[in-house]
Amino acid sequence: MENKANNPVPIAVAPGYPGSQPQYGYPQYAPGMAPYPAPQGFPGAPGQPPYAFPTAYGAPTTYGQPVPHAVWMPEPPSLPNCPPGLEYLSQIDQILIHQQIELLEIITGFETANKYEIKNAMGQRVYFAAEENDCCTLNCCGPSRPFTMKVMDNMGREVINLMRPLRCSSCCFPCCLQEIEVHAPLGTPAGYVKQTWDPCLPKFVIQNEARQDVLKIVGPCVVCSCCSDIDFEVLSLDGNNVGKISKQWTGFVREAFTDADNFGIQFPMDLDVKIKAVMLGACFLIDFMFFERTGQNGQQRAGVW
Repeated sequence: MENKANNPVPIAVAPGYPGSQPQYGYPQYAPGMAPYPAPQGFPGAPGQPPYAFPTAYGAPTTYGQPVPHAVWMPEPPSLPNCPPGLEYLSQIDQILIHQQIELLEIITGFETANKYEIKNAMGQRVYFAAEENDCCTLNCCGPSRPFTMKVMDNMGREVINLMRPLRCSSCCFPCCLQEIEVHAPLGTPAGYVKQTWDPCLPKFVIQNEARQDVLKIVGPCVVCSCCSDIDFEVLSLDGNNVGKISKQWTGFVREAFTDADNFGIQFPMDLDVKIKAVMLGACFLIDFMFFERTGQNGQQRAGVW
């Protein structure tokens, strides 16, 4: 009698993935690689550990534990006058941002470059974001540090570039207010986020590529994460609410021992994709100013407005 245990049946794989033709056993990927090439600096990329991605669909990873298959948002058709890679933003009105937990940072207390996973409301991956910085700047400048943040799509292409200059955080010096510049793609300004001085509230203005004010952001008087979400309201220039940026409560243990934060961004579906990209930059700026921790004691340094 034929031993069926030694003769696995063919299985089907989603079209477009490596090994999409019926294979015997599991579809074959390169060791440690995801179905799409992983961006540099992320698990699965050359020189990085493969534990964050499955080596095969449903197959055990290097550590013997099954990992769910990565689900990416389907690539939308190209749009006229739309920067390449921002077509994804034309189809969504909500973004979820999950910062990756850095074990080295938790164990040693030394600051490491931040990495984020960006998803749509259905949990499909849209982008990855990775901070580029040197060790000295990371550990000497803390949350006020300048940085370049690269936002990449599922093919590893850089679609958004965020640049934050070094500015002192002090309400006594309005000339040192925070800002971030958003390019989409690199070399083509898409807009700017600028902090505006206020003695009581954290306030920002979102500008287009011509530095014209488009939207305003107003945060709470006390930016303190205590068992609830923290909302930064996004307003039109005449004061109407059009969306929000929310720092989501992730539980006591994660809040107490890590600086890996979760955020949600809501905006109108028909908002210009460039302004949506600028709102993404505003979320990262708010994260660094108010929720980033630094130092070996993990003390949180909130930005002062």
